[in-house]
Amino acid sequence: MTPAEEYQFYARPENQVPPGPPQRRTATLSDPVAVRFSPQVLEQVKAAAAAADRSVSSWVRRAVNSALEASST
Repeated sequence: MTPAEEYQFYARPENQVPPGPPQRRTATLSDPVAVRFSPQVLEQVKAAAAAADRSVSSWVRRAVNSALEASST
């Protein structure tokens, strides 16, 4: 869904009711890792994260996970 579609979906009252009891996340993230990018690469990462409607951290985690999965096959 695009952000506009998400807004339209959750603007309807029937879509504002939780689907069930609350659940605590089971997978926790480990310690933070400092990674440095050149200014040019960082701008590209920020743009890609914004285009995917994600935080930079979330986008980087997904990119790393995808690269690890691809290298293991």
